[in-house]
Amino acid sequence: MCEPSLRHGPGEPTAGAKSVRLRREMESKEQRSALRAAVYRGDGQAVVHLLQGGAGAYDDALQLAGDGLSAAVMQHVEGAPELGHRLVLALQQRGWAGDADLADQLDAQLGSGPAPMLRPLPVDLEELAGILEGDPLNAGGRIDLTTGEVWPQAAIEYALETGEEGEDTADDPERWLPVDNEGSREAYRDMESFIASVEDPGRAERLARAIEGRGAFRRFKDELARWPGELERWYALSEERQRGRARSWLTAAGYRVLPAARRDL
Repeated sequence: MCEPSLRHGPGEPTAGAKSVRLRREMESKEQRSALRAAVYRGDGQAVVHLLQGGAGAYDDALQLAGDGLSAAVMQHVEGAPELGHRLVLALQQRGWAGDADLADQLDAQLGSGPAPMLRPLPVDLEELAGILEGDPLNAGGRIDLTTGEVWPQAAIEYALETGEEGEDTADDPERWLPVDNEGSREAYRDMESFIASVEDPGRAERLARAIEGRGAFRRFKDELARWPGELERWYALSEERQRGRARSWLTAAGYRVLPAARRDL
């Protein structure tokens, strides 16, 4: 997208073209929100319906779609296996962190590959990403191995302070999987990757300057707020990469995501 201009030179999008692109970006946001809700509910039928009608709208949400399709395959939803095979290929071709792990798990579910030797755990990957890559002062925590619940460090400290949990059980390896904060290095690389994908040279230059020095994340988002379509595109990329890294971390710890059971909310 180019900066607004009274005149349109060769190759510059018209105001109408910009409007169409912005509308498509907003529609993509709504579609991802609907997919996220269906995945949370464990509604495999809704997941398949959304993906079949999306026509490429979920190319920036392959990780999320994978968890939804995993539930759909388990529920024997018509059309889920075909979508699953296509998603496996898309994940293999993209090759971001966590993509190979998800592709292998889906492949095994579909009967096309060996089953990874991983214990199933109903973990919310967005919550896990939050304690893996959040503010170093507050991030980190643990996962309850009996329920899959993610506990931020603040929740652990509160439970200890109020006596809801004793010191002797807080580190039980049979109950808890500790999660250390991994810092913001990968998130910073996400910003660099995003800037490289920005088509407008002027915008890319402004964003590149914004991530120099301390306060880079705040300045980056403040700058992106000038262009709602680009901001939405950033949120989509960031969420997808974080979800993949959380999955990769969980795989390395010996676990795989167990899709949510069907919830009729």
